[in-house]
Amino acid sequence: MPTYDYVCEKCGHKFEKFQSMTSEHLKSCPKCKGKVVRLIGSGSGIIFKGTGFYQTDYKNKGKKGASACSKDKSDGCKGCPHA
Repeated sequence: MPTYDYVCEKCGHKFEKFQSMTSEHLKSCPKCKGKVVRLIGSGSGIIFKGTGFYQTDYKNKGKKGASACSKDKSDGCKGCPHA
């Protein structure tokens, strides 16, 4: 569920509201009960952190990845789960 930014037309109060994309827009300011407008935000990009993603995502060309592992332990691959 996204966070939406709102601003009150009456008092200028800016606030955020965590709500479903299908829920109705807020209509009144929590401070003065004036009319609010939902602002259009830039959002945020997806950030991949940690393990568990595809091996080909953002792969460095100079490194030998697990997909190139021969699993025969002869290449001396440090940190290889098959070594």
